[in-house]
Amino acid sequence: METKLTLRLNDKVIERAKNYARSNKISLSKMVESYLDSITKQEEGEKKISITPLVESLSGVIDLPVDFDYKKEYRDYLDEKYK
Repeated sequence: METKLTLRLNDKVIERAKNYARSNKISLSKMVESYLDSITKQEEGEKKISITPLVESLSGVIDLPVDFDYKKEYRDYLDEKYK
């Protein structure tokens, strides 16, 4: 069942959202629904982890080896930076 919802938003935000929706070939309603669904959905038994849609969209962008040690890489980066 679908229900109509009225929102009051800043004009500039609405215009940017319309442009984004148009460029991604999605309706503004569907975009808002998807966003609200993503921030309110929680699987039963899972810990609540707040992941924004932007971060979720970036997931999987980089393929790292299974044995990648990000702490070691970051430590090496800082060592190099502050030599």
